Amino acid sequence: MDDRSGTSATPPGRRRHRDRHGRGMRGPIAPPRVPLAVTRAETFHGLVEDSADRLRRRLPQLARVEFDVLEVPPTGELPTGAGGPDSVPLGGVLRGRDGRPDRILVYRRPIELRSRGRDERSALVHEVVVEQAADLLGLAPESVDPRYGEE
Repeated sequence: MDDRSGTSATPPGRRRHRDRHGRGMRGPIAPPRVPLAVTRAETFHGLVEDSADRLRRRLPQLARVEFDVLEVPPTGELPTGAGGPDSVPLGGVLRGRDGRPDRILVYRRPIELRSRGRDERSALVHEVVVEQAADLLGLAPESVDPRYGEE
């Protein structure tokens, strides 16, 4: 059968589809366990959790503190410890009220913009977490983490 004659070369009952080579639909580029499948946001959350876990092992009073990641600082009223009016804060502290726990906030985008690579980002995240924990507890950052400021 010829396409020029108005009839189709495809047998009746079979549809033509875009899978020309018989391989099926494309799957994900990498399996979920491979680092390529992890987003930047998930990687950043992991850095914050690692720093929080390190501090919780040293300071049991941080056991009930929540560590949260926000994309950017909130507009308007800034949390305590967030910086001056001309600077973009990297983190903040929200004191708990009405039975809610204290929260340490880490702002992802400002930290990513100030760091060049994974190692620098990891160090900056840890520094921000230490500073906010020190502010929350009323301690010096060096007493929260003795290695603070060495890197």
